[in-house]
Amino acid sequence: LTHWPACLQIFTFATSAKDFRFCFRESGSIIPAGRYNWCVSSHVPLASNPSEKMDKQHLLSDQDDPSASFASTQQYPGVAGADAMGSSQPMDSGATAPPADLMDRVPGYEGMGAGDLPPPYPGPPQPEGITPRSPDREWQIPSIGEEQAKEALLEYVSSKCCYSKKPVEEMIFSDLQSHNTFRYSLETFTESRSTEWASVPYTGQVVDGYMGAAPGPWDIAVPVPAMFQDNTKEVPIPHTSSVKGCHSCLTLGRSPCRRCVTSGRIQCSLCNGVGRFNDSRCLHCNGTGQVRCTSCSGQGSKICKTCQGKGQLLCFIKLTVKWKNNLFQSVVDKQSGLPVDRLSQVTGETLFSDMQPLVYPVVSFPDNAINQASEKAVREHQAKFFSTCRILQQRQTIELIPITRVHYTWKEETHIYFVYGAEHRVYTNDYPAKCCCCSIL
Repeated sequence: LTHWPACLQIFTFATSAKDFRFCFRESGSIIPAGRYNWCVSSHVPLASNPSEKMDKQHLLSDQDDPSASFASTQQYPGVAGADAMGSSQPMDSGATAPPADLMDRVPGYEGMGAGDLPPPYPGPPQPEGITPRSPDREWQIPSIGEEQAKEALLEYVSSKCCYSKKPVEEMIFSDLQSHNTFRYSLETFTESRSTEWASVPYTGQVVDGYMGAAPGPWDIAVPVPAMFQDNTKEVPIPHTSSVKGCHSCLTLGRSPCRRCVTSGRIQCSLCNGVGRFNDSRCLHCNGTGQVRCTSCSGQGSKICKTCQGKGQLLCFIKLTVKWKNNLFQSVVDKQSGLPVDRLSQVTGETLFSDMQPLVYPVVSFPDNAINQASEKAVREHQAKFFSTCRILQQRQTIELIPITRVHYTWKEETHIYFVYGAEHRVYTNDYPAKCCCCSIL
C-alpha cells in the first residue's frame, strides 16, 4: 500500500502459512479485508485452531500488488457493530462483557444499566403494631466527681508529648457542670438490586439461555446477611447465558503485543538499535540492534486478558444485590460549648430502642426536640428508599451522652475542659502548659 490512510489501523491474523487475513479499523468498525497476495518478509505458520500461536512477524514490503482486491466480505464471527474493538472496549482492556448490542434480547431486561431497580411493592409501606412508648425512667445522669475528672485529664495529657502534667497535679477545681445531651439515631437497612451483562471465559459450562424464561430480578431468592451491616453479593440470573466470540481478541485467544507491534522484537536499549556500542559490536543484541520483546516473550502476541486464551465467552446477566445500613443521627445541642461533632466518636447510655420492619416516630419523649427529629427521620427515610430499595428493617435508639464541663484554676488563671461520653474522653483548647516546641508550632 503506497498511499495508506492515516485513519486506518491494521490488525492481522493467519490461519495457515499462506493465508493471511487483515482487519481494517476505521472509526471503531471492523471490516475484514479478505485475502491478499502481499509479500511477507517472514512469518511463523499457524495451526487452523485460532487459539494457537499467532504469526510472529507481519512486515509488509514495498512491492505489494496494487491490483489486489477484496476476495471476501463475510464478517468475522462474533464481531459486529462499532464497539467491537472501539475505544469503549479496547483490546486487552479486561472488559467484563461484549458490547450490549451484541447480546441476546432477554424479555424483562431491556432497560439494564439504568440504575437500581424499583422493588415490587404493592403500595407505600406502613408500620405494623402499636406506637412505641418511651420508658418511664430518670433522664438525668449525675456529673462525674473531681477524682474521675482529674484521672480523665491526666490520661489525656499523658497521650500528648507536648503537654506538661504540672497543671493536673496543681489544679484546683472550681466548678463541675453536667450537661445532658440526647442523641437520636435511625438505622434503615435496605436492599437494592441492579443488573448488567457480564462474562467469564467459556470452558464448557452449561448454557441455559434457551432452557426457560428468565426470572425477574426481584424474584430471585438471595439470602440476607447480618442485619445493619453493609454487604454486596453478585449472582448470575438463570436462563440468560449464551456463548459469544471474544470481542477483545476476535476469538483468536491472543492479542497483539503493543510493545513490539507483533514483531516479537524491540530496539536494543543499550545501543539504541545501532548494533554497536563503544566502537564494537553490541553484546546485548549481538549487533542486530534488536532484542526479544520481554512483554510477550518474543511471540508477538499475548494471551487475551478477557477470555484467558479460550477465544469464547460465556455471557450472562449478572444480578448485583447491595445491602446498606443508612444512618440518620440528630444531637440535641445543650450549648455546653463542646463541639457537637466530637460526640460521634463516643457512646452513651441507651435510654430507648425500637426495632421493626418499619418503625413509628417517637412521640412521647420528654425533650420535644427528639420527637421532632424522629418524625423527620422516619418520614425522610421511608420516602427516600421506598421507590429504589426494599426496606428490610429499621431501628431507632435514643442515647444519653454524659458531658461534664470542668472549670479549674492554675496559677490564678481559670481554664475549662470537657469530659464526655461513656469512655470519658477529654476535649480542651486552652491547656495552659505546653512545651516550647509545641508553642512555636
